[in-house]
Amino acid sequence: MQNKRSEEHAIVLDFLVNGYVDSKPSHLKTSIVQAIGTTNFTLLELVPRKGVFLQPYEKVYVGNDKRDKIHHISGRLFFNKLTSTAKSELEHVVRDIVKENEKRFVEFFNTANPLNTRVHIIELLPGLGKKHMLQIVEQRREADFTSFEDLKKRVKLMPDPDKVISKRIVEELQGKEKYNLFVK
Repeated sequence: MQNKRSEEHAIVLDFLVNGYVDSKPSHLKTSIVQAIGTTNFTLLELVPRKGVFLQPYEKVYVGNDKRDKIHHISGRLFFNKLTSTAKSELEHVVRDIVKENEKRFVEFFNTANPLNTRVHIIELLPGLGKKHMLQIVEQRREADFTSFEDLKKRVKLMPDPDKVISKRIVEELQGKEKYNLFVK
């Protein structure tokens, strides 16, 4: 499920006007943006252009062409380097990205295969076990799922697919998972 393309857009998690509290003398501080990419869920540290102020949930262009709000990408961030504000916004932003890209994640349920002879990739999603996996595989043989709603309708006691995927993505970002299904 991983996408090899680089991030084109990112969603702002936190905007630190004066940079990090514990870095550099105050007269050298640069504004910092903590964001998450919308394609590979890459946690990014961005430097905005001078005079640009960004809000949480704001979508910014971070691709290779001319950027209007972002000066440059400082690099990738690890989950433990996120501010408390960024951490608290992360789950909401990830869920919004998943909902916005519903077709991509429904396709995951339509194409997921066994990881090995004992475990199916679907079983790696929080709240889904063998019974859900077997129902999903059985139902998709009849016809591909068309939406999260279709998935919930056809699989008995299926938890909200967008919540399940969002939770898995956050766990992958935290480094809790052995296999990354969605985070590059």
